[in-house]
Amino acid sequence: MTNFEKFLDKNSVFKNISVLSPHYIPKILPYREKQIEEIMSYIAPTLKNQKSRNILIYGKTGTGKTCSVKKIMEEFEKIQSNARMHYLNCRVYNSKYRVLQKVMKDYWPELEKAGFGLPFIYEKLLETLKQQRYLIVVLDEIDMVKDLDDLIYTLTRANDESGAGGLSIMGISNKLSFKENLDPRSKSSLNEVEIVFQPYTTEQLQKILEQRVEEGFQPNAVKQSAVNLAAALTAQENGDARYALKLLMRAGEIADEKKKNFVDDSDVEEARKRVETDIIAETINTLPEMHKITLHAIAKLSLNGSKYARLDGMAEGFLMSGEVYEEYERCCRQLRKKPRSLRWYKEYLNDLEMLGLVITTPSSKGIRGQTTLIKLGHEPEIVYKITNTSFFC
Repeated sequence: MTNFEKFLDKNSVFKNISVLSPHYIPKILPYREKQIEEIMSYIAPTLKNQKSRNILIYGKTGTGKTCSVKKIMEEFEKIQSNARMHYLNCRVYNSKYRVLQKVMKDYWPELEKAGFGLPFIYEKLLETLKQQRYLIVVLDEIDMVKDLDDLIYTLTRANDESGAGGLSIMGISNKLSFKENLDPRSKSSLNEVEIVFQPYTTEQLQKILEQRVEEGFQPNAVKQSAVNLAAALTAQENGDARYALKLLMRAGEIADEKKKNFVDDSDVEEARKRVETDIIAETINTLPEMHKITLHAIAKLSLNGSKYARLDGMAEGFLMSGEVYEEYERCCRQLRKKPRSLRWYKEYLNDLEMLGLVITTPSSKGIRGQTTLIKLGHEPEIVYKITNTSFFC
């Protein structure tokens, strides 16, 4: 009979693989001390029963934004006060209602039950602030909130209506331009400070990987040249530390598969081919169902080719929005799902573009009428295989 002993006794290059997870928060975050201190200086007043400034944190994926904020939260929670930080991933809590309900459940457990309207939850927020409480609401991927203007206005207005306590917003976004889509009222009410996290350089990535290698791998299990290569490949791509860590973790798994006791350049090169697909799959598999069906329709059409491909002004690989919507409706019928309206479909496209899964652009003058052209952000074969497996495995 198979038991766990053979797995527990198995030799591995890893000492603690969890250290390579993007969710792991190290004791020291290299090259982010300045940003961490700056954020701390802005939110420190809440620990003295004073409202802090609203903060917007920008930076590309894998630049240490979320990790830095979570590190700050760890330190914040060590100090006894009336202040509290609430972290929300806006891919999950993507509406004003969900955000308010999630935050208020920590103070009013009865809100766990469904059925409470927004006015009731908002009154609970005001009641919480009147108890001289100070809240910092951290909205990670803030641009994923559907009714963001309403949420910002509601949260900032609560400070005026409560007359006590204080609520501050800390928004985290991958897009420097996201604020351009806010209405003037929301922009004005934010009155925020902005902090930008720049992509890591090759040298910085190298030091970050060396830190994790020391904690996560067996002694001398990773060749220095492999670390250097992983750092260089990542810097060349996007400076994404999460990509670099995943590259090194996958290289270690490949070395284990080959029953080697070290990781070298060849393992990193092989890992590179697998990691890109892993990252795309992770992003796609966390999409809501209708977003995924929309992406599946785009991938399917991209493989088959646009019926308008020969029109003047149609760039290679692009599809017309109308034909994608028709394919989306066909996919919904095939899956026995009710297709949503064109308005919702356009929302799905916007969300997919934010995640880098599609590219959209207005049609050129060579195409009669005005439409949106759509193209996949990754290889159609890879995207189709992932979405097809999700729906038809």
